[in-house]
This record gives sequence, structure tokens and C-alpha cells, in this order.
Amino acid sequence: MLDKVVIANRGEIALRVLRACKELGIKTVAVHSTADRDLKHVLLADETICIGKPPATESYLDIPRIIAAAEVTDAVAIHPGYGFLSENADFADQVEQSGFVFIGPKGDTIRLMGDKVSAINAMRKAGVPCVPGSDGPVSDDKERNMQIAKRIGYPVIIKAAGGGGGRGMRVVRSEAELIDSIALTQQEAKQFFGNSMVYMEKFLENPRHIEIQVLADGQGNAVHLGERDCSMQRRHQKVVEEAPAPGITAEVRKFIGERCTRACIEIGYRGAGTFEFLYENGEFYFIEMNTRIQVEHPVTEMVSGVDLIKEQLKIAAGQPLSFTQDDVVIRGHAIECRINAEDPETFVPSPGKITRFHPAGGLGIRWDSHIYADYTVPPHYDSMVGKLITYGENRDVAIARARNALNELVIDGIKTNTPLHKKILADENFQSGGTNIHYLEKKLGL
Repeated sequence: MLDKVVIANRGEIALRVLRACKELGIKTVAVHSTADRDLKHVLLADETICIGKPPATESYLDIPRIIAAAEVTDAVAIHPGYGFLSENADFADQVEQSGFVFIGPKGDTIRLMGDKVSAINAMRKAGVPCVPGSDGPVSDDKERNMQIAKRIGYPVIIKAAGGGGGRGMRVVRSEAELIDSIALTQQEAKQFFGNSMVYMEKFLENPRHIEIQVLADGQGNAVHLGERDCSMQRRHQKVVEEAPAPGITAEVRKFIGERCTRACIEIGYRGAGTFEFLYENGEFYFIEMNTRIQVEHPVTEMVSGVDLIKEQLKIAAGQPLSFTQDDVVIRGHAIECRINAEDPETFVPSPGKITRFHPAGGLGIRWDSHIYADYTVPPHYDSMVGKLITYGENRDVAIARARNALNELVIDGIKTNTPLHKKILADENFQSGGTNIHYLEKKLGL
């Protein structure tokens, strides 16, 4: 097992990694900015190192400082969590070139899956169903681009090859809009991602967002842990997630899961990963792969009984997977509500001091968070302050427990989006299951 790990992140995921390390007897090093001296995992870590000022570019995104922290503490590995440098192929390369273990895939794999065009091509080759599209970047040949769009069928969507976070995408509903839309998306892609390459896909009108969680050891073994439904979104950001996805049968799960695990073996994948799909009219369409742990990983843990962070650490230590696909059993239902420090009506961030805090409790309740009474939420980072996860023997029980837990949760001193979650869980269409990715925004009038 790894002897000592640098946790190169902050907030709830840093605390989550620290807990897993402690269970496995691994020493921990917490790196932090000057704004994060009072974070819970910093207070609990075996060693701490301040790596810079609050702006992420001067701390959590500073590769030399993070690697230096591993060097001076004699750590053997670095866990990137999610966000920040977790999907930075150059970071993964530099960590391993410096003699440390990167807890995640190899840099070449991150690079392959980080470029949407190369990722789609790799998935097609592996037999993973993909959205009909341009099968590569669009060129400057206007006539060819119009022919491609006609073949796909309108509406189409233009996407940045290096995009993410809802940026670098534009829906085109007619031939008259196509050429200008391609040019505008190319400019936006260059501005936000430093890469003007864009590609074209069929635009699905009312899809759901279904993702498959995988684990692979890089030694020829891979398993999937079922699916999550992450369709409840606002501006392409997930709000509520659940596992398993309503309406997905065991046969469908087996079909898509087997294709994802086969793809992992073909690309030599190592660690935890997530295949994201749009799902419409009974068909799966691959959109991207996240080569890291996901924010919503707890719902999968609750229904599968597998600790994903501990498995990441074991795989990084060179251990083969300790179980097979036949050992994976999905039981019950889990729901996660992302609790953000923001105004529930305007969604404006609400940093500040937490004056009173009381977490929800009871059977089937899990609270993943770094906050506590008198903790000050800084204004420099993502607004998520916690994840409320509930588990039940079926979906109705999980929803009922989530509604009760939201009523019990007390976070005073700042605004949170708890009222939004109460509204979602009380919604009849959500309770019925199977809402599409546009549903929440339409409900909110956005």
C-alpha cells in the first residue's frame, strides 16, 4: 500500500480522500492556500503545507508547488480529487516523471479522452455507441460542412473539441445558421480553451444524462458499478443525482456496462472513471469520459457497497482489482443533493461565516462536507459546501429521506440552495422519474 499521499485539492473531496487514506493506514499531506488554513482536512492531516495565495492559479493549479510539497514531505503519491488539476495530462506526466504515483490514469489516457474528437473515435473503435456526427473536426470547407449537417439531420450542435462546463457549444436548427455558428464556436473555443477545433453532432431534443461508473486496474481488468441519472441540471451543471437511473433495466445496464469496461481495457485505462451518455428513446449516445472521481460518486457507493476512493488508492499502489463483475450487486436507491452557498433564487454565490450548523441524521443519511459552525466559506472557489446523500430500499424511500433530511439541515449565516432542492424533490415529474436535462431550467423559467 502507498505510504504517504499528498491531497492536491480542497473542500469535501479532500476530506473524503483523507478519510479513505486513514482507513488504509496511509499518511496524509494536506496542501492548502492561505484562505484554507481552517479547512477540516487541513486540521486532520498528518502534515500540512501552505502552497500559495487564495487564487487557484497561485496555489491549487501551481504544479511545481504541489510536486515540491510531495518532495519535502517524502510522499509517494498525489491524489488530485476532482476539478483543478485532476484531468490535466501534463500534471499527471510531471507527477510521474518526478518519481511519484499519480492517483489516476496515465497522462496519455487523460489526453486521449480529454479531446472530444479523439475520445469519440476511440469509443467508436471500442464499440461504445456515439452520437451521429462529423466523425472528426469540421474543416474550413463550407460546402462539406453543409453536407455533413444534412447527413446528420437538423438540429445539430457545434462543440469545442477541448470544451467543458457548458461552454463552447452552439445549437444550429437550419442550414442558414450553420456557417456563422461554426465560426462563432471556433472563436469561443480558442478564447476559452486555447484550441479552435470544433466538431458537429446530432442535437438530441429531450435526452436524459446517464453515466456509467467504471474501475480498471490497468492490468487487463475492469468492472462497472452501474449507472447514475444526472439529468437534473442548471446551465449544464448537475444539481441532483441518483443511482440507479429510473427505468434502466438490468439487461440494459449489462449491455452498456460491458461496452464501457471493454473500452477501458482497450485504452489501457487505470483508476476510477465515468462514461457520460445522452439517453433518448432507449438509445445511449456517448458524449465524454471523465478520467477522475466524480462529485456524485457517493450514490454509486451507496448502491454498490464499493468505496471508490479506496479502490483508487489500491489501484494506484499496483494492486489488481480484488473483485469481478459477478461480485457487483446493485441494491436499493440513492439520491444526492448538491448543497451550494448561493442565493436559491438568483444563484449568486453567498460566501461568509457559518454561524450555526446542524447536519441531518438518521437511517440512510450521509453528509459529505467540510463545513462546521464558525467556518468561513471563502469567495475564491466553487460554491458547493456539502453533499446530502440518502439511501433507501427503493426510490420512494430515498426521496422521502432526502426531503426529511433537507428539513433537518441547518446552515445559518450564509444562503444555500436548500429551498431549490426541496422544490425539486416535491415535484411530481421528478418523483415519477425520467425527467430530461432541460426539465429543471424550464421549471425555473430560465
